[in-house]
Amino acid sequence: MDLLHTLFYFVIVIGVLVSFHEFGHYWVARKVGVKVIRFSVGFGKVLWKYQANPQTTEYVISAIPLGGYVKMVDEREGDVSSADLPYAFNRQSVWARSAIVAAGPIFNLILATLLLWSVFVIGELGVKPVIGEVLPNTIAFKAGFVEGDEILSVDDKVTPIWSEALNDIVSEAINGNKEIKVTVMQSDGVSMDKSLILNDEDVISPETLYLSLGLKPWSPKLKPIIGHVLPDSAALAAGLKDGDLIVSADGELVPDWMHWVSLVKTRPEIAINLLVDRAGVQIPITITPKKVAIEQSFEGKIGASVFVPDDIQKNMQVEYKLSPLDALPVAIKATAYYSVSTLKMLSKMFVGKASVENLSGPISIAQYAGQSANMGISAFLRFMALVSVSLGVLNLLPVPVLDGGHLMFFALEGLIGRPVPQKIQMVFQQIGMSLLLLLMSVAMFMDVQRLFH
Repeated sequence: MDLLHTLFYFVIVIGVLVSFHEFGHYWVARKVGVKVIRFSVGFGKVLWKYQANPQTTEYVISAIPLGGYVKMVDEREGDVSSADLPYAFNRQSVWARSAIVAAGPIFNLILATLLLWSVFVIGELGVKPVIGEVLPNTIAFKAGFVEGDEILSVDDKVTPIWSEALNDIVSEAINGNKEIKVTVMQSDGVSMDKSLILNDEDVISPETLYLSLGLKPWSPKLKPIIGHVLPDSAALAAGLKDGDLIVSADGELVPDWMHWVSLVKTRPEIAINLLVDRAGVQIPITITPKKVAIEQSFEGKIGASVFVPDDIQKNMQVEYKLSPLDALPVAIKATAYYSVSTLKMLSKMFVGKASVENLSGPISIAQYAGQSANMGISAFLRFMALVSVSLGVLNLLPVPVLDGGHLMFFALEGLIGRPVPQKIQMVFQQIGMSLLLLLMSVAMFMDVQRLFH
């Protein structure tokens, strides 16, 4: 059922994003007078098709939902009747052809803006951006952050919830900002600006950055009570249940949840003998935490969350919501922000200043789709927006076989006054295809590696 759930939402994400991308090509092609033969979502065996008459566009849904295409009348791809010659793609002006090609990725960026706008209007329930324990020798520690500081803004951008605050700090770091101003409210009610100073080695990968920052959300001292046991987890295999109170581990009393978490992290694949209080009855249980890869080391994980009393949860939660009018400029700015961040991360990976671990292939995207859907509609729409931004930005790169590659050839045609010879285009397209396949192979390798970890 988990697999079906993941696949279902993965198909929704890819189906919507690809359809919108191809609709951009289709809509602009029709507007500039190019005849569209087929509009297809997916590849392979045709599952459904519709065509009003032989002279109109055929609409198709195919079996493999990992792409799509818009087939236009084009003399380079086959014979064209004399009646259709004025409507052929290759006979349009450079500007018209450029508009058709650019429309796909631009529509992805427009979709991302609409999705983010929806997120801000619907609202997100998040945790207040209050800082927890600050570890020594971290960037936050050196900047003077202390437990209890509440983040008000990052580089003057208001951050009402923890995820917004952390995402903005990470985005600023990825964008190359070496000094990030963070405005906090201290426990005494006084506002103060503090600066996070970063080096290049801090931004090799998101994991490295999180560890270097040393910023964690504040959490109250919670009793070691199991709130929820995840499926296919060490906790489930050991027989732990929701509501179980962990009294002791290997004979040592467990005073609070964080003490238990620290103990589990240091015991990957090492059995722990527990004494659990279940409805007043003490039960012995043996649990073996799973080994999880973290950076260059491993730590234990049991797959269970803590029980948080309703009053504490309500005090720590806050809703981030904007009016439809206020949400539009914020959504536009967020889309631009994510687009620039994507480009900068790609450029850093290209020159070796960022790890290829930042790449995500279809397996990771499918997993994130399922996970975000479990978190609610706002999380799912935000995830779709981020993927749509990535799809738009990647397609605009000047790599042959991508939309950006075609735009590059059109730009050269505009400069020299004639089309780039087909033989030269074919050579560059083969190079582009090789680079694209290499990138996809690396992403798939990282996916499989993460899956086994």
